[in-house]
Amino acid sequence: MTPSSADAIALRIIVEDPLPGVALALQTGKDGLEQPSAESASQVVFDFSVRLGAPQADGTPNFLGPYTQGPAASRFVYIGVGRRAGQANSPCDGRIKIPLTGITQAQVKALLAASDKRLAVRFPGKNPKGGPTLATVKLPADAWKAVADS
Repeated sequence: MTPSSADAIALRIIVEDPLPGVALALQTGKDGLEQPSAESASQVVFDFSVRLGAPQADGTPNFLGPYTQGPAASRFVYIGVGRRAGQANSPCDGRIKIPLTGITQAQVKALLAASDKRLAVRFPGKNPKGGPTLATVKLPADAWKAVADS
């Protein structure tokens, strides 16, 4: 199945072991915020979809929509932390940048053929010093995995 610009794929971001008491929110557009789909002491989950634009010249996917940020060749999504997540009294203020560049055209095609799946990525909510994860998350090449859409 060849992706078209009318297609969309479902994504899930899982922030594991988040810093207690610090809000997280998915950024939409320039300054909109969307609350987590699910939240517990052990993880914060964001479920959302991105539209598919025409593939880039090198064949890699081109993701579009209110959650995507940056140029086509290096799209990413932001998660606001603390004050950037709307938590006015938080001592934390920053964003987590999650690259979408690790998602392959093969994964996109497989997802379009299986409507009961989404791509998910996991990363720690705390940095090695015990503060919140901030800045760009360094994801391994195979970080995005197909999971059941439940």
